[in-house]
Amino acid sequence: MERSNHTVTEFVLLGFTTDSVMQLVLFTVFLCVYSVTVVGNTTLVVLICNDSWLHTPMYFFIWNLSFLDLWYSSVYTPKILVTCISEDKSISFAGCASQFFFSAGLAYSECYLLAVMAYDRYVAISKPLLYIQSMSRKLCICLVVYSYTAGFVNAIILTSNTFTMDFCGDNIIDDFFCDVPPLVKLACDVKDSYQAMLYFLLASNVITPAVLILASYLFIIAAILRIHFTQGGLKAFSTCSSCLISVTLYCGSILYIYSRPSSSYSLERDKMVSTFYTVLFPMLNPMIYSLRNEDVKEALKKFFSLTQSGV
Repeated sequence: MERSNHTVTEFVLLGFTTDSVMQLVLFTVFLCVYSVTVVGNTTLVVLICNDSWLHTPMYFFIWNLSFLDLWYSSVYTPKILVTCISEDKSISFAGCASQFFFSAGLAYSECYLLAVMAYDRYVAISKPLLYIQSMSRKLCICLVVYSYTAGFVNAIILTSNTFTMDFCGDNIIDDFFCDVPPLVKLACDVKDSYQAMLYFLLASNVITPAVLILASYLFIIAAILRIHFTQGGLKAFSTCSSCLISVTLYCGSILYIYSRPSSSYSLERDKMVSTFYTVLFPMLNPMIYSLRNEDVKEALKKFFSLTQSGV
């Protein structure tokens, strides 16, 4: 029997497994990952706010990335934890749409923000004497506002087109969150226009920022090579290479899932891939972008010394 989306009041998230032992193992793993994510990103947010030495364009963008990752991971992980230990695995239609909207908006915003950060590093390394003038406070704020605005405007387009589809039969989502592939599997009929819309959003929100990131890092590497690999050059090269690998995996995993035709979706495989950009990537960002930096380490020591002296 077919039913339209107007009669669907809730969905059921199957998660990763139905085995009770594995569910407890996954609960422990995801709880640890989420705890590290919250502690790492919150630490950066507090440090950058409190330490005047970190009030630079680079750390302004890192602050926004940490804030975004806190929000991003909280869209998924609490629901994953509940799904692992609760018998009730349902999510309301409105809750599913909300999770879908915020996950898309934050993912798109992060792609743009990563492109902005790559450009910021390019200016800092290639034109160090003009860095402060080039990356003015007004420009930095405009770039961040644009990243969020573009991300959420496109999320509105994706969400409205997805949740006006008709869903037939079963309302079970074979995934750990509301996403395009499992929802498309439940749709009665996926029009070609919907698939075209997905490709357009993918090109504008993922591929374009990824190309800008790649171009920025290629220019950065070229600038580093001109330093003749002094100690500073090696350090910059190490930092840029780790950032580039991380961004490649992030954008690559999104492209892998959403660039294929809906007929070729493999939900089991997609669950494993999507875990990286939804759960693991927000945890890795603080380690990659900041916690290895001497400025952040010094700010952390200063913060703890002030805390201890206050006690």
